[in-house]
This record gives sequence, C-alpha cells and structure tokens, in this order.
Amino acid sequence: MGNICRWYDESSGMKRAYDKGLLNKKWIENYCWNGGAGCIRKKRFEEEGYVSPDYVLPDGTVDVKLKEMMK
Repeated sequence: MGNICRWYDESSGMKRAYDKGLLNKKWIENYCWNGGAGCIRKKRFEEEGYVSPDYVLPDGTVDVKLKEMMK
C-alpha cells in the first residue's frame, strides 16, 4: 500500500463500505490508498467541513446501489 489517506479510518464511509464488500477495491486503491489524491470527499471535507454521505464515491458521483445497501 502507498500513502493511505488520513481520513481512511473506521469513521470513513468508504472504508466501512469496502470492509463490508460493498465497494470495488479500485476506489480504495485509486483514492484512499493514494493519499486521497483527487478525492472529492476529502477535498470537500477539508475545505468546507462537509461530510459526504456514505454512498458518494471519491470522484463525487453517487453510487445508487451502495445508497440502497447502506440504508
């Protein structure tokens, strides 16, 4: 693993979804394990204090399937 994003912990919606097998590993590898590079979730949190819903992917898109599963 490379540079893990500082927000990738037990409170992370992405980590929880990935640990439950609900999220493709590519999201974690490309964003969370890449220091959060290019991650819209990280950017909005750090710049605006906005916590993205658990079903918003690192690129900012909404995963409708994940939204339904996280209910």
